[in-house]
Amino acid sequence: MIELSLETLLLTGAIFLLAAFFHGSIGFGFPMIATPLLALSTNLQTAIILTLLPTTFVNLTSIVNEGQILRAFRKHLPLALCAMTGSAIGTQLLIITNSEQFKVLLAVAILGYLMIDKFQVRLRWVERRPNLSMMFFGLTAGVLGGLTNVMAPVLIIYSLEAKFEKAEIVQLANICFLFGKAIQLVLFSLNGKFTFNELILSSTMLLLVLIALFAGFRIKRHIQQQTYEQVLRSFLFLLSLSLLYQVIV
Repeated sequence: MIELSLETLLLTGAIFLLAAFFHGSIGFGFPMIATPLLALSTNLQTAIILTLLPTTFVNLTSIVNEGQILRAFRKHLPLALCAMTGSAIGTQLLIITNSEQFKVLLAVAILGYLMIDKFQVRLRWVERRPNLSMMFFGLTAGVLGGLTNVMAPVLIIYSLEAKFEKAEIVQLANICFLFGKAIQLVLFSLNGKFTFNELILSSTMLLLVLIALFAGFRIKRHIQQQTYEQVLRSFLFLLSLSLLYQVIV
């Protein structure tokens, strides 16, 4: 059980502020920033539990902010259901094992996200087999999300290969994460992992998250996206190295 100290409140608040601002600026990524930062000072399972409510809140806000809510849900519901199924599998595995070795998987997932542009991934079968590819990428993203809280690498590859527009990618990512968080919340609660302290700590952060999220929405229009993304990529790279170092040492 996590301790509700002033230090914990300040550290968690600072991490959630940064993660929500990042999410608002590019449309996704809250758990990708918050989870590895929290995991540096606690175990991965606790880090994921702490992000459950804020991530759900952020996903809902981002979906509404992008507009065309019903159309987005209708279009991406099959993928989201696949992601939810995979997330249930990954979450149950995390609950059973609670292995710190999954921090390595988290670091690799972040590095995979950073390397997508470098390798210019091209998977022609995604367009030729739309149903099969949707199930494969949905389940894979869900399992990875359940184990590490990071779906972005898999969803981005799928979105690019399926030729989705930027707004669609944002909606797709947020809807998949929303469904994944819903099943995680159920499973952690049923297994007695979502304790009162985690509930209080994550709930008190929601207003802070909302402020940072809308600041990210606003700043997105005024800064050069390329410069901003370069800074964030460097930050994520250092985070992944920190996680790997923590596990190895």
